[in-house]
Amino acid sequence: MTYPRFDNSYARLPGHLFARVLPEPVAAPRLVVLNVDLARAIGCDPGMLGTQEGLGWLSGNAVPPGAEPLAAAYAGHQFGVWSPQLGDGRAVLLGEILGPDGARRDLGLKGSGRTPWSRGGDGRAWIGPVLREYLLSEAMHALGVPTTRALAVVLTGEEVMRDGPRPGAILTRVAASHIRIGTFQYLAARRDREGLAALVRHAIDRHWPGVAGAEGLLRAVVAAQARLVAQWMAVGFVHGVMNTDNMTVSGETIDYGPCAFLDGYDPGAVFSSIDRHGRYAWGNQPAIALWNLAQFASALIVLEEDAEEAVARMGAVLRGFGPLFEAERDARLAARIGLPPGDEARALVEELLALMAAGGSDFTATFTALGEGGARDRIADRAGHDAWEARWRRAGPDAALMARSNPRVIPRNHLIEAAISRAVAGDFAPFHAMLAAVTRPFSPDPLHERPPGPGERVTQTFCGT
Repeated sequence: MTYPRFDNSYARLPGHLFARVLPEPVAAPRLVVLNVDLARAIGCDPGMLGTQEGLGWLSGNAVPPGAEPLAAAYAGHQFGVWSPQLGDGRAVLLGEILGPDGARRDLGLKGSGRTPWSRGGDGRAWIGPVLREYLLSEAMHALGVPTTRALAVVLTGEEVMRDGPRPGAILTRVAASHIRIGTFQYLAARRDREGLAALVRHAIDRHWPGVAGAEGLLRAVVAAQARLVAQWMAVGFVHGVMNTDNMTVSGETIDYGPCAFLDGYDPGAVFSSIDRHGRYAWGNQPAIALWNLAQFASALIVLEEDAEEAVARMGAVLRGFGPLFEAERDARLAARIGLPPGDEARALVEELLALMAAGGSDFTATFTALGEGGARDRIADRAGHDAWEARWRRAGPDAALMARSNPRVIPRNHLIEAAISRAVAGDFAPFHAMLAAVTRPFSPDPLHERPPGPGERVTQTFCGT
């Protein structure tokens, strides 16, 4: 039997960055879904993962050979409020796997029990948020957006209390790493220059080999996050909780809690039930990303001898975020209307989005309709649409570009909630059907590309803790 190859470099960093902790065993694990393609990509035998031994690994009832389980410590700004001590409260990093492609990936369990940072919680997860993260992360991967991924979902055979009893579940998550801006903040707040320098070297070696020092790391992360948030917004994704502990230096989307895809287009759309002031609204995401990156720069300045000079240098790096974000966003949205990026495409996109916002047009379905002959029936202002469409057609849109740039299927909020409700009752067929649809986002699927009807729109999502 072939076992995955572990080489746990994070476990060799200073010990106060983590606590060595084992997952808590569960009563009666049962596999709900296994990502066979991902298993093969990271060097895990899908057949073995389906055995009792593999189920033990995926449930936390056993530890894979070579793994070194740990819970990571970090700090962060949560809704702009500083928290000097956070950390993995319901997750355990089993270790780092070296895949057949030579890439290093974290393998972790979410919902695996208490850790030193559980802050009074049970460290568990229920099936709803676990299925939501599986669907959302795999959909994002299929859309080409950098993201952590889901390897498996296991039912624990136990109940957790979340506004009543709910079926317990564990998600196995795969990530380029779990190193967050908040990880650097944790060390900077303690003025631990030695630990911070070690973390900078580790992050560079792991993600950005060839860049020079803290400033080079900042420059790489700024570029990665500018591209990532632009890609989010081009497909209508709202992260929902862009705290600094939910932003990775690898440039992957992480922590799918109260997230959602837009239905009706609204730049002020907020889905998170805990975002009462709209800090993380759809249209605020670029500004929040830059704010988070400024906190990253502040943490890195702890390493500098001349702080004033470092502020000037790193400020210049941060000012590069806007142009990078705008270039990526403009290219992505221009492609959605079939045009190359440029002033004409930018103006047409902005006017189309204004028409969509005025009538709450469905974000995904409107762009899809454009590629199928026109979006007149999707825009409330028919005269405004007709004038816009005439200018757009004169610009010569490329139908093939639109076909490969406009997904038909996204993880619709109302369908996710319906699939979760059925799963709670023991029926996982709607989840599996939806998973198949969102991982083929450019293929027609009348059920799963359908926008919500009257009374179906989901306006709030929850983190599940």
